[in-house]
Amino acid sequence: MTERSDPKKQSNKQASREDRLKAALKANLGRRKAQAKTRSHAEQQQSPKGET
Repeated sequence: MTERSDPKKQSNKQASREDRLKAALKANLGRRKAQAKTRSHAEQQQSPKGET
C-alpha cells in the first residue's frame, strides 16, 4: 500500500552527500593552509632583521 523508500538508496544519497562534504572540507582546508602560509611569509618579510 504505502511505499517505503529503499534504505539502500538513502544510504547512497547519504554517502554521496558525505563524499561531497569531505571534498569541500578538504578544498577549504587546502585554501586556508595556503592562505596562512602566504600570510606568515609576508609577515616574515615585513619584520625587521633584528627581531625574531
